[in-house]
Amino acid sequence: MQTKRKLFIITGMSGAGKSQALKIFGDFGFYCVDNLPLALFEQFADYVKQRPELKNVALGVDVREGERLKELPALLKNLTKSDFSPKVIFLDASEECLIRRFSETKHKHPIHKKLAVAIAHEHDLLTPIKVAADKVIDTTDLKLGELKEKLSALLELKKEGEMQISVVSFGFKNGIAKEADIVMDVRFLPNPYYVKGLKNKTGLDKPVQDYILSFKESREFADRFADLIKYLIPKYIKEGKSYLTIAIGCTGGKHRSVFMAHQLAETLRKQGLSASEFHRDIGL
Repeated sequence: MQTKRKLFIITGMSGAGKSQALKIFGDFGFYCVDNLPLALFEQFADYVKQRPELKNVALGVDVREGERLKELPALLKNLTKSDFSPKVIFLDASEECLIRRFSETKHKHPIHKKLAVAIAHEHDLLTPIKVAADKVIDTTDLKLGELKEKLSALLELKKEGEMQISVVSFGFKNGIAKEADIVMDVRFLPNPYYVKGLKNKTGLDKPVQDYILSFKESREFADRFADLIKYLIPKYIKEGKSYLTIAIGCTGGKHRSVFMAHQLAETLRKQGLSASEFHRDIGL
């Protein structure tokens, strides 16, 4: 059976990082085309089919397509029937962040001179695509290296029907992990921060891990939460979900959440699942 070609559609809010994401895909060896008109999708697909060396393709689609964006789901459905495996990645950011980025770069928004009006209109046009996207990445607090790491994790999806799982630790004092599908608060666990000799260590250090696991509730939680996630994964896959982000938070994002995220990712990997881990606030 012939392996389908990977086709990633990179879309989302203007200013959320679509251009950077497309460059990252280029670094990964993808054949990238930015702002390809939807009317040319089928012709482009035929062109790619004639080029056997183009196994991985990434296309940038933005709001300049206007009302034609409604055609995207049907186009992707047709591509799925062909020898492509299309996935939609939607990049988003807070309104405050988008306004700041446009102000800093002095770029004009592609659809309206008044920035606030443009962002609101763009949000309305793109919401149906965001809801149906395979993966939504909020870039509000992401550095370029972190975006590259997240996109790299998505490319680990190799088998049909397999889910790529990202386990993220974070600190509530620095804001919730906005890209998460599931958020778990572990602030109820004993805090190593207040234990002598552990404050400046992290949840990846053995003394911190030993302290957390010395409590019965920590061990029970780790087992029960892992069982819940393992129960949910087949349900999500059945619904067509390809990517799952699980965020685990504590106060500062350095001890309890880091260890529990690491523990969960390790458990899932031992089960043969594709799970990566990312500790957002460990270095703050």
